[in-house]
Amino acid sequence: MAITRLPPHPFSLRQLQYAIAVADTLSFRRAAERCRVAQPSLSTQVAQLESALGVRLFERDRRRVLVTGAGRPLLELMRRLLLQADDLQEAARQAGDPLAGALRVGVIPTISPYLLPAIAPALRDAYPALRLTWLEDRTAELVRSLHAGTLDAALLAVEAELGDVEVAPVARDAFVLATPPGHPLGAARGPASAAELRDASVLLLEDGHCLREQALAFCSRARTRELEYRATSLSTLAQMVAGGAGVTLLPELAVPTETRRADLRLRPFADPAPFRTIALVWRRSSPIAEALRRLAGTVKTAYPAPAGRPAGPERQRPRAPRA
Repeated sequence: MAITRLPPHPFSLRQLQYAIAVADTLSFRRAAERCRVAQPSLSTQVAQLESALGVRLFERDRRRVLVTGAGRPLLELMRRLLLQADDLQEAARQAGDPLAGALRVGVIPTISPYLLPAIAPALRDAYPALRLTWLEDRTAELVRSLHAGTLDAALLAVEAELGDVEVAPVARDAFVLATPPGHPLGAARGPASAAELRDASVLLLEDGHCLREQALAFCSRARTRELEYRATSLSTLAQMVAGGAGVTLLPELAVPTETRRADLRLRPFADPAPFRTIALVWRRSSPIAEALRRLAGTVKTAYPAPAGRPAGPERQRPRAPRA
């Protein structure tokens, strides 16, 4: 099989840079200073470019330099080519160190408002050259985007259906029982048992949230009664409970924020206590898997600890509130 040889391009990126410098400054002298090259050398390279293109880019005499009508659209094309060359260089640099470029990471709504403010400073300190773009959506959408290649990774609960992904656990996020003030379940001492919740009126998130499925599995075993109202967010759920609409399960991660906003009574659950596992996940075929493992390790270290207990995923359940 014969190999087709491609002819070399008749001009170089350097020649394009010289031509753009002349167009920007309208001066061969100033263009040479900007490019840090001798003026005769720059003039020769621009003349060679014009010869290769067969078009005069500039009108020039002893007093001034003007861009020609034919040269104007060609110079715009040159600008785009140089930008694409910069993109190529940046992509190669990121391939060498993905944590010095840009990453797109998905996160579910029941994690993002509680975890991102806590871990953002640690990520900036650990990876000052990293540009993280966070995209909030429900688990199913994030998983689709992840497998389609539009996300590099996602921060979510692994109890949901994720498909074939690599998983780096970040934290074990226990659920706690949240009740309004004066509710008998909130006033009782000690960890709550599933038996205590039998026939209790429980509020849960609306369909589509993986947290709903996790809480619903526990509530089904406890034989609770789910109320017709379904909240769109944990904040709405907490406010409804505080208003006396029922009780709910809150992830421990959300407790500090939601108890500042709503008057709730909290109890941990007795073993086997319900929980979710928060993890960073990515495609098994990802070429930046090792960098994502490092990123997950930083998130794990920076994961916020409830008051009075150490950070990290292996923690005791929350203490029962005082009577």
